[in-house]
Amino acid sequence: MQSSSPTLIGTAGGTFLSVVPNLHSEDILKTVLLASIGAIVSFALSMALKFFIKKHKK
Repeated sequence: MQSSSPTLIGTAGGTFLSVVPNLHSEDILKTVLLASIGAIVSFALSMALKFFIKKHKK
C-alpha cells in the first residue's frame, strides 16, 4: 500500500491538531521531568556498566 505525501502530511497534521487542545501544562512539565530523570538514570547506568566491564577485564 502506497501513501502519497499530502495524505501523510494531512494525517500527521490532523493527529497533531487533535492532541494539542488536550495537553495541559502539568502534563508537559511531568513529561519533561520524567524524561530528564530517565536520561540521567540511563547515563549513570551506562557509566556504571562501562566501569564494571573495564574493571572485570583487567
